[in-house]
Amino acid sequence: MKVLDTVESVLREKSGEIWSIGPDSTVYEALKIMSDKGIGALLVMEGDKTVGVLSERDYARKVILKNRSSRETKVQEIMNAPPITISPDCTVDEAMQLVTDRRVRHLPVVDSMGRVRGIISIGDLVKWIITSHEKTIEQLQQYITG
Repeated sequence: MKVLDTVESVLREKSGEIWSIGPDSTVYEALKIMSDKGIGALLVMEGDKTVGVLSERDYARKVILKNRSSRETKVQEIMNAPPITISPDCTVDEAMQLVTDRRVRHLPVVDSMGRVRGIISIGDLVKWIITSHEKTIEQLQQYITG
């Protein structure tokens, strides 16, 4: 069953806060923000432009496993760039297909003017899909039982 709700709907259910860091910041600074905010990824911004995404996964694979220092490594050295972005009118189903095909866990949502509207994680998508299916089942049960 496809979920045709838009990513815009998912963003409305989130806090609306967008956390970012500059490409010249250190990975340590990025990790501190992620830890303080309880998030798994940051947008990497140069002014108003999204230039990449940095995740805990990037840190694990590109810093720790390569014996690098998070205090010396710059965000731009390990970020995923260019970022894979989606528009607010993208469906949840399309977003899920994209994270599956591209093997990413976070998608910046960017409008037609290039402004960042938020970031969607695979967890957000899974939660939305489960809730959507539960609502459909409930409606079908109500229809059947009259």
